[in-house]
Amino acid sequence: MELKQSVALVTGGNRGIGEAFVRAFLAAGAERVYVGARDPANAQHLVDEGGGRVVAIQLDVSKPEQIEAAAKQCQDVSIVVNNAGQFTMQTLLTAPDLSGAREEMEVNYFGPLAMSRAFAPILARHAESAIVNVLSAGGIVAVPGMGGYSPSKFAARAMSTCLRAELAPQNTSVTALIVGSVDTRMASHVQGAKETPDSVAQIGLKAIRRGSDEVDTDYMAVEVRAHLARDPKGQELQMRRSLSGGPVSTGR
Repeated sequence: MELKQSVALVTGGNRGIGEAFVRAFLAAGAERVYVGARDPANAQHLVDEGGGRVVAIQLDVSKPEQIEAAAKQCQDVSIVVNNAGQFTMQTLLTAPDLSGAREEMEVNYFGPLAMSRAFAPILARHAESAIVNVLSAGGIVAVPGMGGYSPSKFAARAMSTCLRAELAPQNTSVTALIVGSVDTRMASHVQGAKETPDSVAQIGLKAIRRGSDEVDTDYMAVEVRAHLARDPKGQELQMRRSLSGGPVSTGR
């Protein structure tokens, strides 16, 4: 897929990986980039940088009315990056109630699904179009210490496969990015070497160009997948240690 003159929408685009995607699209020659943020004022720095090519919109993917409004406003979108995420840092049994797990599922699974449903007819207007779901290594191995976050990413990964089949007739690719450890606020508790958000965004753009189905974006993601293939039970026991409260490390 050609990225020059494309029109992208990035959810959670005001910081971290989302912010890096916005800048990467601009550098690749995108005609316009919509930055979805709960508070559009938090994306003003990108609007200022964009020279008229960046539009900040209010978009909380857990609110159906805001997704509907975004679809009405952004009728020219050819690429949707579902990047917004939620991690409450609670385990499934020690959380005081189910609200955290429900919020993680709402933002990490139902949000991208609702975005895909709302924008699929818009993407169909283009000869080539794409959806990118920013997922996690916690979506290929269960991480007990991540509570509802890991199950929500498992669900989103399965959703990506189902959407890929449904959208294939209209030539919309669906890419799942498996992110291990990146230098963002969400991964501030992880020790060791971390990829930059910029490098993840560049890998994401390469995946869009190639129409890739699933891509590991960093060393930790690759190692998790390899360990899972070599020793599934050993990987499970290793992930179980996340319940102990000890340090989480990328292994580098």
